[in-house]
Amino acid sequence: MVQSSTSADVSQLARKPIPAILGLSAAVAAFLVWLIYFKGKVAAPEWVGSLPAANAVFNSLSAICLTLGYLNIRRGKRLIHMRFMVSATVFSALFLLSYITYHYFHGDTNFPGHGWIRPVYFFILISHIGLSMVALPLIFATLWYALRNQFRFHRGVARWTFPVWLYVSVTGVVVYLVLRAYTA
Repeated sequence: MVQSSTSADVSQLARKPIPAILGLSAAVAAFLVWLIYFKGKVAAPEWVGSLPAANAVFNSLSAICLTLGYLNIRRGKRLIHMRFMVSATVFSALFLLSYITYHYFHGDTNFPGHGWIRPVYFFILISHIGLSMVALPLIFATLWYALRNQFRFHRGVARWTFPVWLYVSVTGVVVYLVLRAYTA
């Protein structure tokens, strides 16, 4: 006998990964807060100084892939969309690894700018950090549903994920450029 799935069954299936995704995201966020603000500095090799530039490159490449992935899904090119989105995910993962490595050695970076740039910088930085914590579970959920071929849920989450992820990628580059201009 074949059972048909009800909308309640489908809804329950869609919610199943959410506690794990939220737990993993919270653990990553807590680890990063500890790493940046509480761990302290460790003697850094010379190459660590190049990681902020690498982070900006990874964020830029992620933003480009996100944009091209979005444009291709709007054109109905699913395979090309998937390739760009996987690439965006890889670049964001590389960013996260590089970011963790940098902050393992360096800790927090103080912003020395004064005047009008200071509140502008902190607005961008705080919105970037806050939305990066929102982006992580959204990205995990979007990928989860895509990999499970649950495209109705994938599209629903991706509508939120795309603008948040793109904003975080772009503002990551802006934060780097402003810091570089005021600390160089």
